[in-house]
Amino acid sequence: MKIAIFGSKHQKKEQVEKLFGILNDNNVGIYLQEKFYYYLRDCLHLQYDIAGIIKNDEFDVDLVVTIGGDGTFLRTASVIGKKNIPILGINAGRLGFLADVGEEDLEATFEDVFSGNYRIEHRSQLHLTTEHKIYHGFNYALNEVAIMKQDTASMITVHAYINDEYLTSYEADGLVMATPTGSTAYSLSVGGPIIAPDACNFVIAAIAPHSLGDRPLVITDDSIITFDVESRNNSFLISLDGRSNVFQAGTKLTVKKADFTLQVLKRKDNTFYKTLRNKLMWGVDPRQS
Repeated sequence: MKIAIFGSKHQKKEQVEKLFGILNDNNVGIYLQEKFYYYLRDCLHLQYDIAGIIKNDEFDVDLVVTIGGDGTFLRTASVIGKKNIPILGINAGRLGFLADVGEEDLEATFEDVFSGNYRIEHRSQLHLTTEHKIYHGFNYALNEVAIMKQDTASMITVHAYINDEYLTSYEADGLVMATPTGSTAYSLSVGGPIIAPDACNFVIAAIAPHSLGDRPLVITDDSIITFDVESRNNSFLISLDGRSNVFQAGTKLTVKKADFTLQVLKRKDNTFYKTLRNKLMWGVDPRQS
């Protein structure tokens, strides 16, 4: 089995050693992302026998493993792109909905991986297109496409259309369009609903709207959304899972469902609702802690 490992620069040495011990004991061919390889060597003083170093987006493995937080998971998802390679997230950060395997679960998780006792979730993604293809970089998002004001205290105005039908004009600090996966991320922090990851929906939620009537809206994921943005300083920020570009006001944005999904590997007993209970502490009385 060939496994690629991508990681952040914030690691617990013991957790990394534990992961590599498990992989080596099972004769896994390990491929390391180049920056992570040098981080392990130069900062943590760890060196292992590996099958190769990944220097670009051209690689072919059976599984990609991220070790870090949800940010590391999202950055790695953009590298996987349209490859049909499943991804597994190990949590070395804090709250992790995507990187949700804790250090205490490493042995049991990889025992399930090696025995085939897991399931694959196909997560929908968003595809952003612009006039003249002015967005630089991977123009897909697993979590959200966010439109935000840039270098100004003034609100922006976002005119929104669904399937060419005018929806409304949002006056706000910005707007988030999120997938079900992203409904527990930025969208949740601005008051959006939590959506099950297998639901065929997207959510549109304003960031600090001027009007109390601007409520989050759940739409079907076959919708095509068009945005026109007005800004007093003639520019605005567009962010895809944290990868940002500055656009000129008046740029037409089109967002729709991508024609491919991300394959996320999950243990069979690790359900979305179990994750919600654990991460959001549902049913926990803090007075009894």
